[in-house]
Amino acid sequence: MASFATFHLAGSHPLRSPFPTPTMTVLRPPSRSLSLSFPSLNAVETKADPSVATTEFDFKGFLLKKAESVNRALDLAIPLIHPKRIHEAMRYSLLAGGKRIRPVLCIAACEIVGGDEAQSIPPACAVEMIHTMSLIHDDLPCMDDDDLRRGKPSCHRAFGESVAVLAGDALLALAFEHLVDLRNYPSSIAIAPAILVRATAELARCIGTEGLVAGQLLDMESTGLEDPVDIDRLEFIHLHKTAALLEASVVIGALVGGGSDSEVERLRRYAQCIGLLFQVVDDILDVTKSSQELGKTAAKDLASNKTTYPKLLGLEKSREFADKLLRDAKSQIEGFDSSKAAPLLHLANYIAYRQN
Repeated sequence: MASFATFHLAGSHPLRSPFPTPTMTVLRPPSRSLSLSFPSLNAVETKADPSVATTEFDFKGFLLKKAESVNRALDLAIPLIHPKRIHEAMRYSLLAGGKRIRPVLCIAACEIVGGDEAQSIPPACAVEMIHTMSLIHDDLPCMDDDDLRRGKPSCHRAFGESVAVLAGDALLALAFEHLVDLRNYPSSIAIAPAILVRATAELARCIGTEGLVAGQLLDMESTGLEDPVDIDRLEFIHLHKTAALLEASVVIGALVGGGSDSEVERLRRYAQCIGLLFQVVDDILDVTKSSQELGKTAAKDLASNKTTYPKLLGLEKSREFADKLLRDAKSQIEGFDSSKAAPLLHLANYIAYRQN
């Protein structure tokens, strides 16, 4: 089991980057465990990260404000037009709530490199549309077969399988249209077409056969096996299925915000760390929380004999691994302006200590 101590972002995450990414080795996690009880969303870990300003950052207020901006934009992006039923299904899943972590990451990445919220809203909406598409398709009987999503019946349970498939397809197409349509951006801010082309390629790559699709396929093929998959295969699955879209969210936010190549790549590595962290924590919550607390079916991975980090490493080692990933993510945003880095620091904490 000791092999999980070495985590090579560049080696085990073959998503192509236009820039060289140095190998990052995560050392064996310390013996202390990561407690998943998070007392306050506003807690500031100034001792753990001296690069962050000591003044308190209202993370809860930040998260709510950014999520509200995204929700308003998403509501406007999908009006109830003909054919009404497909747009109802799209809106049902897209506006069903959720933490909006990916679009908020996109906005925060844009702002940390000097951009502002207004220019990051279109890509933020695009990644949330794609995320919702992945949830709709993931819940289908031919995939993970889940009847509950965000505390409500899954899209296919509410609208039928065929409409759910089409709703996901439509959201995927709309995401790219929304990303590149210059009318969605403030007229006062000129977004270079080359930047939008690069952002589109980044997003497409992270959700295709080098990203989300690859992870989903291997996840399905690894479910129900008599013997659990090894740690390298599990890492590959989650770096692609979960981390890739988080990576795209951060990278395209930094691109539209005018980030330099070096800034974009540092933020890419930050996103890879929190992406894997997100899945480790998700696996832990699956075996420690109820369906009511999670808003989705609890212990489903255990019931389907799916390999998870707690199953492979044990609960305590999984918590230690999460702790290490959190610290490595924070190290990538050292050197940025502390006030602008505060949202990404707290987003990493939020992902690590979330309860659902």
